[in-house]
Amino acid sequence: MIAPPAPVELAQSGGGSAPASGSLVASGYVVARRQATVAAEVTGRLIEVRIEEGQRVRRGQILAVLEPTLAQADVSGARARIAAAEADFAEAERVLQRTRALSQQGFASDAALTTAQARRDSALAQRNAARSDGQRASAQLARYEIRAPFAGVVINKSAQPGEIISPVSAGGGFTRTGVCTIVDMSSLEIEVDVSEAYIARVSEGQRVEATLDAYPGEAFPARVIATIPAADRSRATVRVRIGFDQLDPRILPEMAISVRFLDEAG
Repeated sequence: MIAPPAPVELAQSGGGSAPASGSLVASGYVVARRQATVAAEVTGRLIEVRIEEGQRVRRGQILAVLEPTLAQADVSGARARIAAAEADFAEAERVLQRTRALSQQGFASDAALTTAQARRDSALAQRNAARSDGQRASAQLARYEIRAPFAGVVINKSAQPGEIISPVSAGGGFTRTGVCTIVDMSSLEIEVDVSEAYIARVSEGQRVEATLDAYPGEAFPARVIATIPAADRSRATVRVRIGFDQLDPRILPEMAISVRFLDEAG
């Protein structure tokens, strides 16, 4: 004799009552906890876009390059000023050492030594300032290379060479703020909305059986990560985060998914 299937409770707002012994079921989507729209730190024209949709990227990998002519000129100018300041400092240091030696032998006055020391100190300050300017110019130039903030997969390429990119929207349709969107596929998890009427039956660490609409005949084991401590007033639901026991490369962001919350008996 075949036993009848266990009753199921649909965890949806506005749903009817269900037997207390039934399994709690909810639907939702696969989401990425780590996702970023990568933008430039400075405004400029794109001269290279080195990624395509579906491409895997490493953290720090160059994704796109902005026209760097002005920034490169600033770096070149800063390097020239550093070289001049280094030469001035070396000369001032040489004069100071010579004046100090002469002073010890009684051939240079205290005033001459003081002047040489002041010149050397001024040259040192100018050298340090030039080095700082050079570091700032180099840091600014580095911002013209747009890099991946973390390892992941490009899911959207939103800019092409020749377009103007800006950190903030300038309005109109000729300036973009993002180059691409990257998703960390290792951060995928499930988000479902559970009716307030049944949320007491959900607990952290509770075992879950997940079924993707794309693969209806296969169950993916998972566990409750957390219940978000805020209810949706308009839907009378509470959001629940669920983590996969093991990620599967077939699981993609925004896939529709259904979950069944298991009791202690499984």
